[in-house]
Amino acid sequence: MLHCGKFALSLEKPLIMGIVNITHDSFSGDGLSSNIENAILHAHHQIEQGADIIDLGAESSRPGALPIHAAEEIDRLLPILDALKDSGVPISVDTGKPKVMQAVLLHGASMINDINALRAPKALEIAAKSDCAVCLMHMQGTPLTMQQNPGYSNVVSEVRDFFVERLASMKAAGIDLKRLILDPGFGFGKTLHHNLELIRHLGDISVNGLPVLAGLSRKSMLGEITGRTVTERLAASITAAVLAVQRGAKILRVHDVAQTRDALAVMHKVLEKSNANRS
Repeated sequence: MLHCGKFALSLEKPLIMGIVNITHDSFSGDGLSSNIENAILHAHHQIEQGADIIDLGAESSRPGALPIHAAEEIDRLLPILDALKDSGVPISVDTGKPKVMQAVLLHGASMINDINALRAPKALEIAAKSDCAVCLMHMQGTPLTMQQNPGYSNVVSEVRDFFVERLASMKAAGIDLKRLILDPGFGFGKTLHHNLELIRHLGDISVNGLPVLAGLSRKSMLGEITGRTVTERLAASITAAVLAVQRGAKILRVHDVAQTRDALAVMHKVLEKSNANRS
């Protein structure tokens, strides 16, 4: 069970987190910063399609992206968060800024999705004083520099060691492990080889049995494999999502909610039949 603000989410089946980018420079081309109404409608549409969580992001973290001021991020987020906080599903906010975390938690956010894994000053304290869920992501470098020359001796063990260290900080701050999610950070300071190794060994990344989130939707690694542009990566994204679930992912962060939900339904039905035959 994942404790997520006022929500308690079962992890018996993988959860789908729908992405709502409130940016003008999203890598996936779906930024909605110029139209708050469209962003709200998009979020409701994803909920209707079966999203278990909505993830709002107001600052691009694509490779080479420059940071924006906290005030601008807050201004983008709050109108949409206020419109969605009673939507019946947890609203996550993708941010690494403590000022933004504090503001969105006051406006009903149930989860903080932090690419910096609560390493910014005061981030731990803010999370500890709340009851929100926290997604801790691994990233080598920053969005501006992370893809310049990423390197690891063993990417799987180094990502896992990072989570061991972060969990020690969470415990020291008094944050219940039942509120935590681990994200290996596909594409965040990783080459295609590193990303593939992480997918292959996804089950080895979890620490203390914590749920692992896989964010593979439309990523450039899929473009490297298929030669497809970002708008042509639906099939690859769904395939990657299913493979991630088969290797232990409990949460999928996706752009295409309905298609991912359908693929998982087929996978579960096939496995259900297989298990029935064994018995």
